[in-house]
Amino acid sequence: MPAVPNADPRPVVAITMGDPAGIGPEVVARAFADRGAAIGARRVVFGDARVMKRAVAVTGAALGLRPIRSPQEGHFGPSELEVVDLANADPLTFEAGRVSAVCGRASWEYVEAASRAALAGEVDAVVTAPINKESIAAARLPYVGHTEMLAAVTEVRDPLTMFETGGLRVFFLTRHVSLRGACDLVTRPRIVACLERCSAALAGLGVRGTLAVAGLNPHCGEHGLFGDEEGREIEPAVAEARARGLPVAGPIGADSVFHLARTRRYAAVLSLYHDQGHIACKTLDFERTISLTLGLPFLRTSVDHGTAFDIAWTGKASGVNMIEAIAAAARHAKAYRTNHSDRPG
Repeated sequence: MPAVPNADPRPVVAITMGDPAGIGPEVVARAFADRGAAIGARRVVFGDARVMKRAVAVTGAALGLRPIRSPQEGHFGPSELEVVDLANADPLTFEAGRVSAVCGRASWEYVEAASRAALAGEVDAVVTAPINKESIAAARLPYVGHTEMLAAVTEVRDPLTMFETGGLRVFFLTRHVSLRGACDLVTRPRIVACLERCSAALAGLGVRGTLAVAGLNPHCGEHGLFGDEEGREIEPAVAEARARGLPVAGPIGADSVFHLARTRRYAAVLSLYHDQGHIACKTLDFERTISLTLGLPFLRTSVDHGTAFDIAWTGKASGVNMIEAIAAAARHAKAYRTNHSDRPG
């Protein structure tokens, strides 16, 4: 059943406004103005109605704006932008394109409110617009970014990140650490544990197939000529995971594994470090690469770009990535909800 009682079968998707000083409000307005983006989901913004009103004007979006108190009050009309109005970012209190404690705290409050609505079963998925790490720090909040915020609200210790674009799905063994540090984290226990979580995440999305592990070194080390991590850590990890019944393969050279996954040989790829997977996805389609946070009680998708302070509030920001993030949430929400039966609603 949908989160909000309604004959409309489309999932209800909460969209956070992001940092008010960045491009988040603009890309949200552009996504709401796109008629195609309205087909798959009932959409509601968690933000500040005053800021969204400005964003509608800056983008020239043909939208009416309606403040509401909760998703249950939503009409979800195709030409109406409805905002659960937290009224926490008075435009007179911050400058466009500038780091601001006001905007940092507001960004967190949108994520918290939307997440709590998802936990309560009021919405089926959450889509996040970009936040600014410096603004979060200026607000003296104990979070680096969205992942840490979501972990705090849901009490999920280590949410799992997956990128998706054009049929390519990519998981990450490591995220925001140095390349040297990432190499040190390529260990058999970590890989096995990650493969178990990734396989469960794919099943939770209703995705079937083999999960491929990317190689770390050129040509997967060429039997020790260019590094021994494959033979010492990665191959034993894959063998152990297969012995546990997981449909995994690898290591497979990073120069070919992403293409093989893109052409459906594999359901997804486990990238071993941040840029290995990011480069593959963003080269394939920079604007349509979106991020999914899995392992939470609800599905979260996100744009894969930042607050772009240099062009904020100039009307130049593209809504394509936000449209894709909303579409991904709509596409996966039903399967995710079905496979997370402990979720309310």
